[in-house]
Amino acid sequence: MGPDAAMPETAPGAPSAAAITARRLVGRLAFYTFVVVVGAFFALPMLWLAFAPFDAHPTLAAHPPTEFTLGNFPDLLKNPYALPSLLNSLVLSLATMALVVATAAPAAYALSRVRIPGRDVLLYVLLLFSSVVSGTAAMVPIFLLVFELGLINTQAGVVLVLAGGLIPAGIFMLKDFVDSMPTSYEESARVFGASPFQILRDIVLPHARPGLAVIGVWVFVNVWSNFLIPFILTRDPGKMPAAVVIYNFYSEGGQANLRLISSFGLLYSIPVVVLYLVVNRRYGFRFYGGLKG
Repeated sequence: MGPDAAMPETAPGAPSAAAITARRLVGRLAFYTFVVVVGAFFALPMLWLAFAPFDAHPTLAAHPPTEFTLGNFPDLLKNPYALPSLLNSLVLSLATMALVVATAAPAAYALSRVRIPGRDVLLYVLLLFSSVVSGTAAMVPIFLLVFELGLINTQAGVVLVLAGGLIPAGIFMLKDFVDSMPTSYEESARVFGASPFQILRDIVLPHARPGLAVIGVWVFVNVWSNFLIPFILTRDPGKMPAAVVIYNFYSEGGQANLRLISSFGLLYSIPVVVLYLVVNRRYGFRFYGGLKG
């Protein structure tokens, strides 16, 4: 083809390069605008939680303190149930987390390695009932059962009920993690005479620590924020967790004391943030299944 040959022209009706570039630019601007709006939607409550506890006259608006003060926290500590409720929440969360992890780990390993007829159906049924038959739909029979066991107004009763609702989902999630782990190490240990318990303790659990951390964090956050079950099963205000006690900072007419609520909310969020930082430092939230040879 000679040098004077005509260059191919754009087909009639096809968009030009400038139009394509403009469309891409508009699409990116729309995407970034959406991200900014969503980020602001989630950031505003966090900003309020960071500013309001240090404001002498906080409002529902998220803005720097107009009159900086630390007096909200001493006023909060005058409530005899504020700090004990945080301790109660910590006890309930850690105890439930330990019970769920200790129960879900061997169950997930057994269901992953042993071929049982109807295994998958059993898992889905457990998950279904733990998700659907829970909360207000199950509180009457749960209350009667706990009452018959003599565990009303005890932390043990609350832990058992919370753990019972979380164990099926914990098994389901942990089983998927165990499924991704190769069986070569287990087979080698079995050849050398290791028992199933030794294989679980010395091989499976050490390599399943990221998955156990996922389950632990998930259980801790669910129990830490749970209101309904502790509210129904406990009678003594000294045994109630923070999620229930926070409602004491409302007047009889439903008026919120923003000074105390914001201060208590800040203290209430600290354990979850600390847990996030610890797990993020240890695992970086990169939870991978399986082993690498």
